[in-house]
Amino acid sequence: MTAGADPTGGDPTGADSTGADPTGGDPTEPTTESLLLAALAEDPLAATVLGPLDPEEAPEPPDPEDLDVFLREGLMPERADVQGEAGLLDGTGRVALRFAPSGRDVRVPAGVSVFDAASWNGIAIDSTCGGHGTCRKCKVRLTSGSAPITSHDVRTFSQGELDDGWRLACLVRTAVDLDVDVPPLVTRPKASTVGVGRQVILRPAVQKRFLELEEPTLSDQRTDIVRILDAITDLEPRVDLAVIRSAARVLRAADFKVTAVIIDDLLVDIEPGDTTDRRFAIAYDLGTTTVVATLLDLSTGTPAAVASMLNGQQPFGGDVITRISATMMDDSAAGRLRELAHATLNSLAQEVLAEAGVAPTEVYEVGLAGNATMTALALGIDPEPLGVAPFVMSAASFPPVPVAELGLTLHPGARAVIFPALGAYVGGDIVAGMLASGMDRDKRARLFVDVGTNCEIVLSDGERIVSTAAPAGPAFEGGAIRCGMRAADGAIEVITLDPAAPAGAPEGVQLGVIGDVEPRGLCGSGLVDAVAELARVGLLDSSGRFITDEQAAEQLPGLADRLSAVGQERVFVLYRPTPDAPTEQCVYLSQRDVRELQFAKAAISTGWSLLLGELDLEPRDIQQVLLAGSFGSYLSPASAIRIGLVPKLPVLRIVSAGNVAGEGAKMVLLSARERAGAEALLQEVKYVELSDRPDFNDRFVDQLAFPG
Repeated sequence: MTAGADPTGGDPTGADSTGADPTGGDPTEPTTESLLLAALAEDPLAATVLGPLDPEEAPEPPDPEDLDVFLREGLMPERADVQGEAGLLDGTGRVALRFAPSGRDVRVPAGVSVFDAASWNGIAIDSTCGGHGTCRKCKVRLTSGSAPITSHDVRTFSQGELDDGWRLACLVRTAVDLDVDVPPLVTRPKASTVGVGRQVILRPAVQKRFLELEEPTLSDQRTDIVRILDAITDLEPRVDLAVIRSAARVLRAADFKVTAVIIDDLLVDIEPGDTTDRRFAIAYDLGTTTVVATLLDLSTGTPAAVASMLNGQQPFGGDVITRISATMMDDSAAGRLRELAHATLNSLAQEVLAEAGVAPTEVYEVGLAGNATMTALALGIDPEPLGVAPFVMSAASFPPVPVAELGLTLHPGARAVIFPALGAYVGGDIVAGMLASGMDRDKRARLFVDVGTNCEIVLSDGERIVSTAAPAGPAFEGGAIRCGMRAADGAIEVITLDPAAPAGAPEGVQLGVIGDVEPRGLCGSGLVDAVAELARVGLLDSSGRFITDEQAAEQLPGLADRLSAVGQERVFVLYRPTPDAPTEQCVYLSQRDVRELQFAKAAISTGWSLLLGELDLEPRDIQQVLLAGSFGSYLSPASAIRIGLVPKLPVLRIVSAGNVAGEGAKMVLLSARERAGAEALLQEVKYVELSDRPDFNDRFVDQLAFPG
């Protein structure tokens, strides 16, 4: 198939010969397909385009001067009395916003969006696009004051909801005082906290030695430090200045019975009494969406507590590109993003420490595995070069750094081990995953796929290893999907269709819902299941189009009544809350949702197919496929095969690897020798830049269709 060809057999732009958009959209509006293919022609990494906004609705970035003044004068000034209908405060050109249920009162320059006002004040509003008007997740209700209704609001809300004050926060420009009700943001997503990992020899860099020292005498006037070092017979550590400062006091208060704390070759502390059984470390998987922390007991090598939460940077966007863009538009954004990353890490540290009954000063080391952008933002490194060609990192590897650089308050001598990165879009989290899964040790041909907004792919033939990154877009996180949501309570995660069920019978569509509550939306694994099942039973053809109502009534009468429309767009109803509920109030899958998934899976399958060519392999040569990350852990292997997300192989070759990044972070804390292995991977793995491949576009278009 040639570049630009539509695998559905129609016009490459996605419109039919009459000019109608087959997805049911406005025929005068550029389709997502045409925008995506046009973007790919210029830069394959632009493949995450979500669709156009009306020009008059497109949110503008906040004026840096407004934001600077706003931050300098305080994030939470007291609410002042409003003067006049315009709501401008004392002629200052500002308006007052009151957010519920937080009760926060703020003032912002007139014209700032409600989304930006909330983000500046640390009020989390759900979003995956960073307030650019494309994901339609930032739903709020105006309980006092009003705002114009935009065309995107009309597409998002029912007329009743619009009348009740519901709007998209990023499109509400503040012109009058507003009371804003913010729906609760799910802060406990369903995340994988364990994964596939190799066993390691327990030999942490953090060592403790209990010392019973002889007190000084006139005949033994060795210094306190020499006395300590002489008693440590198996090591020759250097001494931190903090130890020299505290030695005299600690030794004498403890009757010269102390525990020496050594990290690698540095004596960082002496503690009163015998504390040899109290040494801990925290392993972090710093994901773009979800962050997981594991508290490790270094004496036993076992986890003492595990916790996860959404990355606090979510208000700045659901993917790395929107967060990088935020730093490019506003000089203060990078600092704010760093603060939010630190707040997330700190919150998780406090949670696991409280659960295990461990004091912060008993944590001596931290391991951090994150993609290149998350790592850069956490360390205060400018991420802008990662977002523009030629996508260059400031550094691939890092020395151990004080944990204070990550905003953590632990032992004063504690340090953080940061995983190195292979490239701008194959970061330390993937290196950690490769380390945990033994990609460099196995002689079999293996494919490693970390599915997400930016999908990282690694392929090994047992001798050579190649890697790449594919811009899958936000569909797997629920972004750009009509009823999409993150994997949290109320999200449909498993779907099974029974084409033999009687017409209208509920058993025709069987749903698995997180939390066993009423369905609220569709998460990534549910999206893949839905499309795979619709393709399996024949409601979707190989091009991704819904069959006609007539065909459905004839071929699949038990499911035909679930085909409906929202506006002019065809949809399949997954859940109807009441028998007479309009389709707009149902949980459904739209034709455009199917297209979004096709774009995502095509980017990924193009990535691994190009890597196969690099190593002269065929899909059948792959002996194991590892699906990694929080999303990959819950993805049905059969559904992934059916839509072409992974090669068509026996289902038993597809393995859910879980949180392998977190497992890798644990390994370097439990065994110092594994750190050298992580650094060695930088030399062993070849990175393939997809945007530099002239055949990417053709391969991408070929991969849009579902396999037969």
